[in-house]
Amino acid sequence: MSDNFYNVLFLCNANSARSIMGEAILNRIGAGKFKAFSAGSQPKGTVNPYALQLLETLSFDTGFARSKSWDEFAAPDAPEMNFVFTVCDNTANEACPIWPGHPMTALWAIPDPAKARGTEAEVHLAFADAYRMLNNRISLFVNLPVGTLDHMTLQHHLDEIGRDTAKAN
Repeated sequence: MSDNFYNVLFLCNANSARSIMGEAILNRIGAGKFKAFSAGSQPKGTVNPYALQLLETLSFDTGFARSKSWDEFAAPDAPEMNFVFTVCDNTANEACPIWPGHPMTALWAIPDPAKARGTEAEVHLAFADAYRMLNNRISLFVNLPVGTLDHMTLQHHLDEIGRDTAKAN
């Protein structure tokens, strides 16, 4: 791994909400040390409008946001990933591509806000909760001394960030 700069891929099925939010958050709070990307195993082709609205409300530039296949990041000319985080349970059960460079991986499952039903306020709350969980986990991640941890210790921390909902959420 580079001592100065790390590429991170957020994966989800549709690449329409959680992975897009993860990409936005990490590119903001990890700027200069991390470059985030997102993709889906079965991309929806459009970004969820509630996800876009939330990001725009929080002053994110959403020009980057597009739903795309993870195949883009398994291609020979794709950026080499240092980390791949799966943010939904379903993708965790799918056969992932072989990622060039064999990045570290972790499951950071977040409930799918796109499945939220109810009033407009309840749907917005589901997206806000997903954002909060991602922001907390990514904040923990960017504060890890990545360049100084051995592989096993770093993997343990990545897994704990995804598991420890009491601290991360």
